[in-house]
Amino acid sequence: MPAPDFGSAPLGHLARSRNGEPAFLDAHHLEAAGRLLTLFERSRLRARTTMNYGPRVETGRSGQTDDIGDMALDARRQLSELYGALPRDCADVVIDVCGYEKGLQDIERERGWPRRSAKLVLRIGLDALAARFGLTAGAIGHDAADTRSWLGEGARPAEFG
Repeated sequence: MPAPDFGSAPLGHLARSRNGEPAFLDAHHLEAAGRLLTLFERSRLRARTTMNYGPRVETGRSGQTDDIGDMALDARRQLSELYGALPRDCADVVIDVCGYEKGLQDIERERGWPRRSAKLVLRIGLDALAARFGLTAGAIGHDAADTRSWLGEGARPAEFG
């Protein structure tokens, strides 16, 4: 699973290894943060409310702005469910860092927390978020998969008899 590139964002710094030590955040943390960021960006979409002076382009279906509104509404619903499923402080920090790209020091200063505490709360929140999305640190393998086959045990199609 390729992790999103957060570059110079606060998550990007935590995902890089330094001095031979492993990175603080793993790929599944970044994937969960990327999914949350996508939901966050979709939730802020608005239908156009200004005049468009460009040439009219027909899309072949009516109500395209309704699609944007529905997508934003669905993203807001999903964010609300995720926010309710995570521990309160963790949810606040995850939204601040992943959605608003606030720095960890800013969060600690705003909340009056000790140094480096936001980093730990972020990791706990991303662990819970990744678990909610069904992401794990490593591949589990065939034996632990929920769905093994649509065929029953010992069943084989007659064509392959």
